[in-house]
Amino acid sequence: MKLQGKVALITGGSTGIGRATAVLFAQEGARVAISARHEARGKEALEVVRKAGGDAIFVPCDVGRAGDCQRTVERTAEAFGRLDILFNNAGIIYVARTVVDTTEEEWDRTIDTNLKGIYLMSKYAVPWMVKNGGGVIINTASVWGLAAGRGAAAYCASKGGVVLLTKAMALDHAGQNIRVNCICPASVDTPMLWQEMEELGGAEKLRPVFVAKHPLGRISAPEEIAKAALFLACDDSAFVTGSSLVIDGGRTAGA
Repeated sequence: MKLQGKVALITGGSTGIGRATAVLFAQEGARVAISARHEARGKEALEVVRKAGGDAIFVPCDVGRAGDCQRTVERTAEAFGRLDILFNNAGIIYVARTVVDTTEEEWDRTIDTNLKGIYLMSKYAVPWMVKNGGGVIINTASVWGLAAGRGAAAYCASKGGVVLLTKAMALDHAGQNIRVNCICPASVDTPMLWQEMEELGGAEKLRPVFVAKHPLGRISAPEEIAKAALFLACDDSAFVTGSSLVIDGGRTAGA
């Protein structure tokens, strides 16, 4: 098992990439803390992880709030005695929004969830990792953090920020034996993607359009992104820090 004896905290862990990663990390020997805003979905994810044989807890958390983040980290450390891996995965998107169309509330909510949440969770997690002699932080960015797309100004801004925050943290904490990397997925078969397609004109209608954007001819399964997170979380990537791992089916390979 690649994560035997490790403790992992996963934000946005109730659905999609976060839930798939929680299951995989547990199967690889980690004890897992799942956090999310939606308590009912979080408890459902908790049961899925436990049925897979994992030792897990659920902690409700809005990552845009400092008090929630501090409490979540402390609850994880209290339950398991340590914290080795932080997967900052919580994220939201407002579609069909240029800067003109984006309300101030939508802008603030996007930045708070996608970028500020990483700062806050890491702020409280790093001291625990230092106590352990090191750790790993993985941040969920996006291919739209590397090359922008239309109609998602706040999302692109937030994910671009994640990419550079990842590099800055990698430099700042390398001397503490803490590796920091981010993943940059394209379209992933998650509830967030289906909601996005519905808002843009209908999921069944737009799914082929989204699929066609990827040279491999499909969108990713959450489990495929979870495997990338596992690589960055375990010793297989022991000499990798400050990197952005693109998992996009070839979408950004061409001009």
